[in-house]
Amino acid sequence: MEIKDIHQLEKQAYKKSHGELTRIGLALLFMVLALVYSYNISGDGTSSLILAVATVFGAYMAMNIGANDVANNVGPAVGSKALTMGGAIIIAMIFEAAGAIIAGGDVVSTVKKGIIDINGFGGNTQDFVWAMMSALLAAALWLNLATFARAPVSTTHSIVGGVMGAGIAAAGFSIVDWGTMGAIASSWVISPVIGGVIAIIFLYAIKKTIIFQDDKITASSKWVPVYVAIMAWAFVTYLVIKGLKKVWPGLTGFINESLSLGMDFGSKPSMVDALIIGFVIGILVYFLVKRTVKQRLPRLTNDRASVNVLFTIPLIFAAALLSFAHGANDVANAIGPLAAIHDAIITGGITAEAGIPFWVMAVGALGIALGLALYGPRLIRTVGGEITELDQMRAFSIAMAAAITVIIASQLGLPVSTTHVAIGAVFGVGFLREWLERAESLEDEIEQDEREIKEEKRLLSALRSELNVLMEKKDKTVSDYERITDLYRAIDEEKGTLKKAKKTLKKEKKSLYVKRDMMKKIITAWLITVPSAAVLSAILFYTIRGVMT
Repeated sequence: MEIKDIHQLEKQAYKKSHGELTRIGLALLFMVLALVYSYNISGDGTSSLILAVATVFGAYMAMNIGANDVANNVGPAVGSKALTMGGAIIIAMIFEAAGAIIAGGDVVSTVKKGIIDINGFGGNTQDFVWAMMSALLAAALWLNLATFARAPVSTTHSIVGGVMGAGIAAAGFSIVDWGTMGAIASSWVISPVIGGVIAIIFLYAIKKTIIFQDDKITASSKWVPVYVAIMAWAFVTYLVIKGLKKVWPGLTGFINESLSLGMDFGSKPSMVDALIIGFVIGILVYFLVKRTVKQRLPRLTNDRASVNVLFTIPLIFAAALLSFAHGANDVANAIGPLAAIHDAIITGGITAEAGIPFWVMAVGALGIALGLALYGPRLIRTVGGEITELDQMRAFSIAMAAAITVIIASQLGLPVSTTHVAIGAVFGVGFLREWLERAESLEDEIEQDEREIKEEKRLLSALRSELNVLMEKKDKTVSDYERITDLYRAIDEEKGTLKKAKKTLKKEKKSLYVKRDMMKKIITAWLITVPSAAVLSAILFYTIRGVMT
């Protein structure tokens, strides 16, 4: 039997290591292909080799974005079982790549968020190129480490830290716009708090209007179309703001020409444009969902599971739309520095914005999709189930929070991280569950057990003190020896009672709906992302410059 068990363990270990080697091999193959393609289209020479190496860094960064950041878009849908892991990965791969290629933009800021002043390089193109290469590699390495540790972190903050660290190494602390950095740091609090609050509001509204009602079916037929319509309004607005900047002129031009409107829609959509388009789509979705729910009512039972089923399809659409918008918006984290390097090498100068060749955009889009396919499941499981348990209603509230928070932030000019928003929403849902269901009594039990443990420790200490006094006594009587025996017995019993109380307390803490250990790990990772990426980038800058000059 033992030999069979050992053989089975060997087979499992081989299978796991073989799968890991396959993933590493595919990732390396993609980076090699990116390097070869970049070098071949750039011609021979040192500059072409530098661009090829930078392309490898960009490909590596894109894969790490796919592995870490995309989990926020599809994790709740997978955790709630609205999507399988395979289905979520396929949908996210398609829509991430489509968002990056279709709506990723024609130009990109060479320095993310304007955190450093490019004039600080004094026209030194070489140092600028080394800085961007260092920023890319440092951000990618940090994301790789965070993914390995199952910590969802902000890819934007990673590249911000990388650019800041390399900029300081190249030109000193004065190159950094510390006001902008302060605003970015504030998002560590703003993003999760807003996301959590909005998720709580929507989940509580769903519970109040549907789950807490005696007739859940009638309540569902009334309110589910409303919530899904609000979701459609929010997501279309979010998509227009974040994902249609590139295609907006062509789209509005076609509408103008087709309808002979002669209107000026501007070069990019305004908030009003986005809200109007979203509202119109939301109205259409309301009537479509109302008809669909009405058709399904005879097959539903008056329970929570049936209500959850009604949110499944909207959740799938939410995962797809979030992935499209993420691909359009966050692909710049991988290709922004790469586009800046390409522009600096081709033109010999440093500019605030650089054009994006299609092949550079393709490296970003394909890298995100491949990274998601190879390593995305690790973080998808974390976001979807290792923070708090999710069902379709909770996941729906998280998706709503992600979209609405970005809309509010865009309008108010607040710096927010979509990663922090989504994870904050997951925390918010978990804390609401604790508050609504049984955490209040559980917290009382925990406090009572902590008081009992404290009392047991005090009693144990008193028994030991009394024992020490008797043991030091020179002329012991028979009663003293009897008391010493009783004390040893009492101390052993108290130790057993204390151990049992601690075990009970540990079990109660684990039954809280938000895993506190996971929460601490994620918050710690958020706080150290920018400084960690910055320090690593500075080290890489000095290393690269030392090797190349």
